[in-house]
Amino acid sequence: MRNDIERMKDIQEAIQKIEKYTERGEQEFFENELIQGWVLLQLQVIGEAARAMSVETYNQ
Repeated sequence: MRNDIERMKDIQEAIQKIEKYTERGEQEFFENELIQGWVLLQLQVIGEAARAMSVETYNQ
């Protein structure tokens, strides 16, 4: 079972990946379905990690 530190690392890595693949700008994002899918996947990773956080960590 993953702990909150590992989940925070997952969130941080997903944010870094989103930043990397969206640095080409808004136009490239809207024209490239692969980038859109990749960003959506990373947002799902963030959501799942955040949802699994303990109440104690969430309230800090």
